[in-house]
Amino acid sequence: MDPLLIAALLAGLVALAAVLGLAHRRASGRVRARPVSSVERIDPASLVSGAALGAAATVVQFSTEYCSRCPGVHRMLDALARERDGVVHLDVDLTHRADLADRFRVLQTPTLLVLDADGVARSRLSGAPARSVVLDELDRLLERIP
Repeated sequence: MDPLLIAALLAGLVALAAVLGLAHRRASGRVRARPVSSVERIDPASLVSGAALGAAATVVQFSTEYCSRCPGVHRMLDALARERDGVVHLDVDLTHRADLADRFRVLQTPTLLVLDADGVARSRLSGAPARSVVLDELDRLLERIP
């Protein structure tokens, strides 16, 4: 086989991989708003023993033992919960809880659900979100509270 053809094929594969990687990175950490008609209330005690909802909001983080980005997201969310009155952060390990992964349709970790004071999921973030994205979602939710 011609070395020039091989080099061209390899360059094409590298370019394709780069484009796919950038597309994946762009989609990761994006917010999907939940419709207001979605009124399934999530009991935090069913996720984490003894857990309670925050007075204003609860951020549920689904993670696994093997998730490399989850510890950093956990630290960020803990800090945000300490900074914001009435906000609680719950970390749910799905490693041995396939039932929860099915129930909440978690396909990647971390996945976050932002719950209102009643336990209704108002937004969902898949992948590792930027701090500003989580802050925007909390601000949007807290603005609804009278």
